[in-house]
Amino acid sequence: MCLYKNIGDGALFIIKKFAALIALLGFSLLLAACSREADSNVLRLAHNMTTDHPVHIAMVDMGERLEVLSGGEMSIQIYSGGQLGKEREVIELLQIGAIAMTKVSTISMSGFSEDMRVFSVPYIFENNAHYWRVLNGPVGQDILGSLEPALLKGLGFYDAGSRSFYMTDGPIRTPADLKGKKIRVQPSRASIDMVKALGGSATPISWGELYTALQQGVVDGAENNSPSYYISKHYETAKYYSLDEHTSVPDLIIISAKVWQGLSAQEQGWLSEAMAQSSLKQREQWAKASKDALEKVAKAGVEIIYPDKKPFQDAVKGLKASHDGSRIGDLLERIAAEAQTEAPSP
Repeated sequence: MCLYKNIGDGALFIIKKFAALIALLGFSLLLAACSREADSNVLRLAHNMTTDHPVHIAMVDMGERLEVLSGGEMSIQIYSGGQLGKEREVIELLQIGAIAMTKVSTISMSGFSEDMRVFSVPYIFENNAHYWRVLNGPVGQDILGSLEPALLKGLGFYDAGSRSFYMTDGPIRTPADLKGKKIRVQPSRASIDMVKALGGSATPISWGELYTALQQGVVDGAENNSPSYYISKHYETAKYYSLDEHTSVPDLIIISAKVWQGLSAQEQGWLSEAMAQSSLKQREQWAKASKDALEKVAKAGVEIIYPDKKPFQDAVKGLKASHDGSRIGDLLERIAAEAQTEAPSP
């Protein structure tokens, strides 16, 4: 977590980031990123996806809605494809207010907020309705607010589907099929513990190296949502996709606390409304992308398996119990309670 505790480190950090931006875009863009233009408050938003990704499409929608709501007083300028740096670098730039907004995974934010770790616990949502009831309700708002000590503010959630296993040498129908298998996971303790509880051997590998690792047998499989499985072309080698849907890890839209505090109450309201509406747009786009991805990998010869989830859920019960009495345990209890409540209006 890059919250520097002394002036020397902070100064060094700022110099490095400014230099990186100068090399990428020129000093004039850096100055523009921090300025309020005479006739429009331009919020710079950076992300690492392509322009055809559901997240980017929703961000464009957010910008259009913001301009309408504000009568042209506010707008969003989007830098896609990592133009302003990788995810971690962009987060750091938000912390000092050099740019305004970005999209991150809740897993990526677990180093900034303990609350974000709750999404790494498997099988905490009963269904999609329960998932969105939690995210759009008090629990979701508390989780968003937990970023404030990191000089960040969570504006809202985007859908990132559910993560499932895909394998090179055979399908996963029960946890027993994972025994002894090397499964690529993200470098998080929760992901490693989950695969271990299911009988597999967790192997942290960077996303960029995974395609080759699957080809060469360094790992036997991995886990991710269907659009990522398709876009990465991992289906070319790992032709067994088991939709066990063990974790549902949302994306976040976050804004620099410094930038947020510089907005008036009315401007904050306009931006919050534009965010809420873009979330609905993104959910539609994500559902379409997920459906299309499954259809395309099936046509490419992938066997799609729909296993009974109960044996998987039973195998990881101990992971939930290990959080009893902790902050994560309290959140898990609140999330479970939301399964019995009525869904709030969008």
